[in-house]
Amino acid sequence: MFYAKTLELPQTADDESAGYCVFKAGSVDLVVELVPSDAPEEDRALVGRFTGLSFDVPDIQTTYAELVEKGILFSMAPERQTWGEILATFLDPAGNELQLVQRPAA
Repeated sequence: MFYAKTLELPQTADDESAGYCVFKAGSVDLVVELVPSDAPEEDRALVGRFTGLSFDVPDIQTTYAELVEKGILFSMAPERQTWGEILATFLDPAGNELQLVQRPAA
């Protein structure tokens, strides 16, 4: 699975019959749910879009290079934002957009 093998997030739960997995992402749990192809349209519309989830990294350029080497597709390379953070947007296999973020040093 992408989150366990490619992003190397520790998997803490997996209930295939219920259609979800849980991964440790720093101090939070990331729950990834399966949306079957016969799910209602409003559920299927949630797949393959911007998630609003960001992974805080200390060195975005290094993390970006490592993930590109693993074959992860980025829709936006690291770019400094007007408010000072550096963001990069990548896609999981379902097309969901997630971000890396490097916050300015305090």
